[in-house]
Amino acid sequence: MDDEERYGIRKEFAHPRAIELIPDDFFWNCVDELSPFGSDEGDTALAEYREWRRENLDKFIIDFLIWVIEDVGDMNFEDYNDNLLDIHLLSSQIYDEDFDDEQYIFILDISIIATGFGQLVDEGLIEKEAKPIIKLALDREIISSELRTNWEYREEYISNLNRLKETLEKA
Repeated sequence: MDDEERYGIRKEFAHPRAIELIPDDFFWNCVDELSPFGSDEGDTALAEYREWRRENLDKFIIDFLIWVIEDVGDMNFEDYNDNLLDIHLLSSQIYDEDFDDEQYIFILDISIIATGFGQLVDEGLIEKEAKPIIKLALDREIISSELRTNWEYREEYISNLNRLKETLEKA
């Protein structure tokens, strides 16, 4: 089977452990914007991770996550830490017209989440060193979603993210 046939998130090609850990329909939905791979950003992150992995079988996923944070997030890896979870910081970023929260919060976090869960789908695990970074992305998405009180899909998205956090602990 070639790469084109395996493109995207497809349960029939997933590692059995991934299906066991997260059988939830939302996770496997490639068009649901509230799923890790349903947005353009999540789909792109999955494709880029898979391309990187084919060329870097001997490397750890943290190496790819460092690149994501530094390239997509335009920040030093060391700066992607728990300080970013400060509710006042997130609120000021979300409501600051001069801050591109779409890029530096949503796209960055979704890229990290899709990468980590892409490893679960393809390999049946998420490497231990990557888990704190993925958890941080999930937590930041939850907090930023809680701040968007007028978003109609807020509760469903937060529920999905919490489900991913449960799975992350088991993976």
